[in-house]
Amino acid sequence: MDDVQRKAYWRKNVRLIGSLLVVWFSVSFGAGILFVEQLNAAGSIFDVPLGFWFAQQGSIVTFVILIGIYVLRMDKLDDEFGVAERDEHGRRH
Repeated sequence: MDDVQRKAYWRKNVRLIGSLLVVWFSVSFGAGILFVEQLNAAGSIFDVPLGFWFAQQGSIVTFVILIGIYVLRMDKLDDEFGVAERDEHGRRH
């Protein structure tokens, strides 16, 4: 991989990380702090106010989902740039 490809790879990686962090921030800060009153008025999950649930559980669940999205997208990005780590049978190690 030459310098141009490395910079393109890194740029796409940073853009992906940035967009995933924006989603996580929006869920944790927005739903857990800014819109907590509106969410609490909207309902509850298992008798727990919706705003509290998003602040405590929703941001954690969102984070785990975002990790999965990051892994899948980076696998595709690695394949696109030819840097995927695979054995002779095409399996990742």
